[in-house]
Amino acid sequence: MALSDADVQKQIKHMMAFIEQEANEKAEEVEAKAEEEFNIEKGRLVQTQRVKIMEYYEKKEKQIEQQKKIRMSNLMNQARLKVLKTRDDMVTGFYQQLEPKVIIRCRKEDVALVEGAVQKNIPIYKETVKRNIEVSIDKDNFLSPDVSGGVEVYNANGKIKVSNTLESRLELLAQQMMPEIRVELFGANQNRKFMD
Repeated sequence: MALSDADVQKQIKHMMAFIEQEANEKAEEVEAKAEEEFNIEKGRLVQTQRVKIMEYYEKKEKQIEQQKKIRMSNLMNQARLKVLKTRDDMVTGFYQQLEPKVIIRCRKEDVALVEGAVQKNIPIYKETVKRNIEVSIDKDNFLSPDVSGGVEVYNANGKIKVSNTLESRLELLAQQMMPEIRVELFGANQNRKFMD
């Protein structure tokens, strides 16, 4: 039986619709597979970056912890040095005075520390200088609470004073460093003959 042109056209349209539907289904399938692969790859990249970020911050946390330990160690060393410094300041004052009797002034809160240092330093002084020394702590006149630390050593009548406070040492250091500071701030002056 022969098909009429209308039937042929109908059948061609039917086949075209079938092919188009197959193509659309295949395209949707390819798109879904691409979307799935994209999501898998995206998830893998996100996870990789997340791990890198976590490792980075763990490393930073360890560095901060290390710095904190170093800072604590430095603070402990500074505290130890402060005790040794007080002792050294005192002995220096004793040597500079070379008097048989000296009076020490310190901050009110440092009295116990200074008393302990005096007891330790008298034998050192006696052994070095081969002289006795009588040391008393002035408990009527203390250094100002604004002073950061250190001591002032006076002879028995109070006319000779050796100041070993942090502020007096910093002032002395500032005067000694003034030429270097001047050069750093303003540059070298060719006309300057003396560098004080």
